[in-house]
Formats: sequence, C-alpha cells, structure tokens
Amino acid sequence: MFTARTSLTAIGASLATALVLPAMSASAGTTPEHHRDPAATVASLDTKYQAAVKNNDVATIDRILADDFVIVTGRGSVFTKEDVLNDARTQACTYEKQDEMPGTQKVRVFGQHTATVTALLWIKGSCSDGSTVDQKLWFSDTYVLRQGQWRYTFGQSSIHL
Repeated sequence: MFTARTSLTAIGASLATALVLPAMSASAGTTPEHHRDPAATVASLDTKYQAAVKNNDVATIDRILADDFVIVTGRGSVFTKEDVLNDARTQACTYEKQDEMPGTQKVRVFGQHTATVTALLWIKGSCSDGSTVDQKLWFSDTYVLRQGQWRYTFGQSSIHL
C-alpha cells in the first residue's frame, strides 16, 4: 500500500543514493556504469536478457526482470515475471534464435531513471507442446533504475510480421 510514509522513505532512499553513491564512486576513482552511459548499459542489459531467454537461463532472467514485470503481446496476452521464469525453468521452448536483428536496437533514455529499448527480434524454436515458432516482431522494453540497478519492468511486442 502506498502511503505518505512509503513516499518519504522512497524519497529518503533516493536522496541517500544520490548523495552517497557519487561520493563512494569518486572516492574509489570510478563512476558506476549506469551513471557513465545509461544508454549503453541498458542496451547491453537488454541483449543479455534476450540471450538469457534463448538459453532458458533462469538466474539471469530473474536478476534482470523487476518483481512487478509485465509483458503484453501483440495479441493481448499478458505475462508476469513468474510466467517467464516458469517457462525458462520448464524449458517450455528451446530456441535456435532469440536475437535482435543487427542495427535495429534503439535505446532512448528519459531523465536519470527510465529507458526504453526498441528492436526487431527474430524468434525461432520449438516448444514442448509440439509447436514451432519462426517469426520476427518488434518490441519495446522499458527499464527503470531502482536502487542502483537497471530492471526490465514492462515490455510490449507487436504481432509477428
């Protein structure tokens, strides 16, 4: 439940992070990557996410997805983090391709805490129900910087092209 106390706690945590992390980084002589080039950080993270899905890498998927993650497909289906993790755990599909098409990835950064990734994705594989998939679709992924870590919070995909 969102309350004034929750809001003040979040503001306090954000303020502490804003004041402490740069000071820690300066004293260490380095700046966290998400402060140096957030677009490059998010681009790399989204590429790692696609590879994790391709390899049914539950640990990496779990690390990248926000707990409140949701994706909406072009046909209107909605999936949560737990849905995606269950598919990876059970290896519901085995992927030959789960790759962004070269040159299509575009990252847009909004302020200091939000970024979107848009790219054309090629998905090819077979699933445990006997179905196969070989399609290309556009997607937009939203990443939010939370507690110093970029998390994939929302995704939306087109219907296959």
